[in-house]
Amino acid sequence: MPNFQNLSDNELIALLREGDAAAYTEIYDRYFQLMFLFAYKKLHDEELAKDFVQDLFTQLWVKRLDILVDGNLLQYLYISLRSRLLNYFSHQKVQDKYVSFLGDFAESYAGEQSDFTIREKQLAAYIEIQIQNLPSKMRKVFELSRKENLSNREIAQALNTTESNVSHHIGNAVKILKTKINTILLPFFL
Repeated sequence: MPNFQNLSDNELIALLREGDAAAYTEIYDRYFQLMFLFAYKKLHDEELAKDFVQDLFTQLWVKRLDILVDGNLLQYLYISLRSRLLNYFSHQKVQDKYVSFLGDFAESYAGEQSDFTIREKQLAAYIEIQIQNLPSKMRKVFELSRKENLSNREIAQALNTTESNVSHHIGNAVKILKTKINTILLPFFL
């Protein structure tokens, strides 16, 4: 059994391609710390650096048959790790821009929503005032119909009147309110 610490990188790679786990362990022991320091200097995050280096060595084992190294395993590992880090940083830039865009959008949407809510409340208040300005019998019939959700028959029974009279009052109230509301909404659509 060879002493793996005395083997060259080329010899370790040859054994690695054959699936020798001891050769892989020697490569890991030999280069893990260097790769970790390189990743840590770029990331400034110990756990993230460890994750990147672990992933690098995992891929080294998985793709051991495809490794094309001309005697410089350290250079191969540096280039592979640097590529992973560059991909990570470019992905982070895109992600940061996306998060920034979403934040800006949410901010502007919240402003639009609050503006919409204010306008909705103002319109509801205006409609309520117009309902209160209806003639008393018409207002009572309209409120029982629209606010209490009573049928024309139930309103007629409650007010001791006919269903056609109830229908007439509701129709007139709707016409009056439409006219009043349209006059206030018309400027918004122009």
